[in-house]
Amino acid sequence: MTYCLGIVTKYGLVMASDSRTNAGYDQVNTVKKMHTFVTPGERVFIILASGSLSCTQSVVTLLRRDFDKGEGLAKAATMYDAARAVGDKVRAVREVDKAALEQDDYKFNVHILLGGQIKGEPPQLFMLYPQGNPLQTSEESPYLQIGETKYGRPILDRGIRFDKTTLEEAAKYALLSMDSTMKSNVTVGPPVDLLAYPADELDVTRHRRFMPDDPDLAKIRNRWEQALRQAVARLPDLRFNNRPGVREEESIQLVDRNSAEGAPELQPQAGVRTPPQTS
Repeated sequence: MTYCLGIVTKYGLVMASDSRTNAGYDQVNTVKKMHTFVTPGERVFIILASGSLSCTQSVVTLLRRDFDKGEGLAKAATMYDAARAVGDKVRAVREVDKAALEQDDYKFNVHILLGGQIKGEPPQLFMLYPQGNPLQTSEESPYLQIGETKYGRPILDRGIRFDKTTLEEAAKYALLSMDSTMKSNVTVGPPVDLLAYPADELDVTRHRRFMPDDPDLAKIRNRWEQALRQAVARLPDLRFNNRPGVREEESIQLVDRNSAEGAPELQPQAGVRTPPQTS
């Protein structure tokens, strides 16, 4: 499986991808899923791909051929045109491979994230579906994911704001989203590629590959886990009240610690021994 994500804010783009690919439990490989197409000072494109590895590699190969010849992404007038150019290659590969795949009960499965900037436009982020049609982010939903998306989504929903999240903060959110996914799903794994693109730079100068034993990635993971536990500990307490005659809706009460003096005493449940108090 795969997990890739892109975040766009008014400050620029952050793109991140894992590198694990598998074809069954006993065939696990490491493959780079981030690809860049750059004409310095004029245009920058970052592509992340998930789905059938053979099909995504074909799409990227066709895009690279055209780009090197000055076609396709190299001459797209707008980011929307660039997204359409990527979609055309998805359809081209689909046309060649779809029938053969379906003969053996395989679906044509290619999803692509395209982030980048063409001079004169702001940075933009698109997702390409297997049918080749593009979807663009909005200021209200300034990120996109492909692959194993559910584990890393909650932190993005709660944290990313188009007009407020800095590029540095977006990079931290991306790493936490990726780490949460790797923690919960063994089919997503390092190395992790992280790329930060400041608006109007029109070049790729901030990219890092985090290996499995990277101490900085471990530091981010450990401090996040500690901060999460501390945040939960600071929340108001839930007080359980099983006194006879207590209404069901009052059997679990939220108690702010600042006003805990007037709260009803926590009663031990039947059959549960209460440990002795210590001073």
